[in-house]
Amino acid sequence: MIGTVLVANRGEIACRIFRTCRESGIRTVAVHSDADENALHTRVADAAVRLPGAAPADTYLRGDLIVKAAITAGADAVHPGYGFLSENAGFARAVLDAGLTWIGPPPEAIEAMASKTRAKELMGIAPLAEVTEADLPVLVKAAAGGGGRGMRVVRRLADLDAELTAARAEAASAFGDGEVFVERYYGGDANGRHVEVQILADTHGTVWALGTRDCSLQRRHQKVVEEAPAPGLTEDLERELHTLAVRAARAVDYVGAGTVEFLVADGRAHFLEMNTRLQVEHPVTEAVFGVDLVALQLRVAEGHALDDDPPRARGHAVEARLYAEDPAHGWAPQTGRLHRLAVPDGIRLDTGYTGGDDIGVHYDPMLAKAVAHAPTRAEAVRRLAGALERAAVHGPVTNRDLLVRSLRHEEFTSARMDTGFYDRHLAALTEAAPDPLAPLAAALAEASAATGRFGGWRNLPSQPQVRRYAVAGEEHEVRYRHTRAGLAADGVRVVRAGAREVVLESDGVQRRFEIARYGDTVHVGPTVLTALPRFPDPTAQHAPGSLLAPMPGTVVRVAEGLTEGTAVQAGQPLLWLEAMKMEHRITAPATGTLTALNAEPGRQVEVGTLLAVVEEHAE
Repeated sequence: MIGTVLVANRGEIACRIFRTCRESGIRTVAVHSDADENALHTRVADAAVRLPGAAPADTYLRGDLIVKAAITAGADAVHPGYGFLSENAGFARAVLDAGLTWIGPPPEAIEAMASKTRAKELMGIAPLAEVTEADLPVLVKAAAGGGGRGMRVVRRLADLDAELTAARAEAASAFGDGEVFVERYYGGDANGRHVEVQILADTHGTVWALGTRDCSLQRRHQKVVEEAPAPGLTEDLERELHTLAVRAARAVDYVGAGTVEFLVADGRAHFLEMNTRLQVEHPVTEAVFGVDLVALQLRVAEGHALDDDPPRARGHAVEARLYAEDPAHGWAPQTGRLHRLAVPDGIRLDTGYTGGDDIGVHYDPMLAKAVAHAPTRAEAVRRLAGALERAAVHGPVTNRDLLVRSLRHEEFTSARMDTGFYDRHLAALTEAAPDPLAPLAAALAEASAATGRFGGWRNLPSQPQVRRYAVAGEEHEVRYRHTRAGLAADGVRVVRAGAREVVLESDGVQRRFEIARYGDTVHVGPTVLTALPRFPDPTAQHAPGSLLAPMPGTVVRVAEGLTEGTAVQAGQPLLWLEAMKMEHRITAPATGTLTALNAEPGRQVEVGTLLAVVEEHAE
């Protein structure tokens, strides 16, 4: 019997595994980098062991340190979670060689399937050895790992070499393995759907296929919304998917939880890969089948047999990943203090953060996963969209509004989505649509708080008070007055105004606004505003053509031969930043001359740091 489990991971997945361990009476051990010293997963574990450093290569990718931590803390089993070393056969062997229980598949199965090139060979599929115009578009893909890292869609042969270089660098940083390969790209233009099958196998020869999941809504080849079962599949296609998934598991004598992924296009299933680990989206399968996949992983690792047949599926489940990122500006990751995170009752929230935690630059920007389960797909989608809309997400910019709009988009509600969904609809889904009453509610809340401190109405005619707020990049000015009856504003009846709640009546309809203020940032329900000073500071302006860091991160590369005085073309890549395990390309804003370059590999930068200046050529 397993007594103590060390989770070789961090954040949300570590917290989720710890939850099941506690329910099972199993003690828990966390590992953490210096950046994660006060992270939630270290606080909820029974014990925690430090991995010196912050970069993944120095911490969560150091299998030797993690095995040593397990032994030091008295753990007798290791669960890898997902990402990092979860699909590393060498790490699995090191755990077993140390006399510990490995909560995962045999190293040989990981070795066979963790490399996507070898997995395709097992399934009789060969990657492209040479790419021609006829093969385009193609997908450059990391052989190890997952999560969309190390992936690039290439539509022009001229771009292939550069994208191969970028993919290798990103894969090496994320997984410690820079191997990549090239295959035909079926997504986007071909209206492909990303469909996968959850499998679970024991050591007694039983393999379960726990239904299907659709994960077609993706950005940067990383999933955003997932659901189970995958809607709209024919019985024959679903049967084929299950058969192929079980065949893949049996081909490598698989044990434990895993996922076989497919691209469904033109009514056919194209094998993509087998992930030899638990998936981020496993909660939708748990909800539909009424199981705890982590608990089953623990039982299988202890040698217990699965039932001959899996449980029956009931209802529909949908999961949305909440990211600290700005979808309207290239999905740029965001950092800062997460002040509050809460969803309405009835929604499952898996997270590695609580209010007061800081979101740093070193790791994935996912804050949480919200999951809704209901008897039908339509009910589950509606429930999740409503819950996200009402959720309190106070802190950095997130993709919350995008998720709500995506779930309510006609293409999604009618189950006609594919992997090109955001390519087609991102601009419309991120179009600013702030609540017109939000700035007034924020101003009245501020005025109410000030009135409580200093006293309010005086026996003199009240002049309108003016407040200015920035909402979605636009400035809004609001006016209100102090009267004998309280606060008032033209065109709106102020029913009630307090520092944390304001009720307004407009056109005969009363609306209630919850207010939360953190410095200059004001949350009015789901609308986020920035309070502007009454008298703007005459701050120095950057020169035209200045390239500022769009997020905090590390400069990982500068274009070869780039120096001050170099002539550059509009759109030409100049340098690359790495933030939250993703590379972000900084390009020339215009054709001209590079007049300043303040970036070099390894430099840490903050938001707004001046990286370079391109002086545009006069036409």
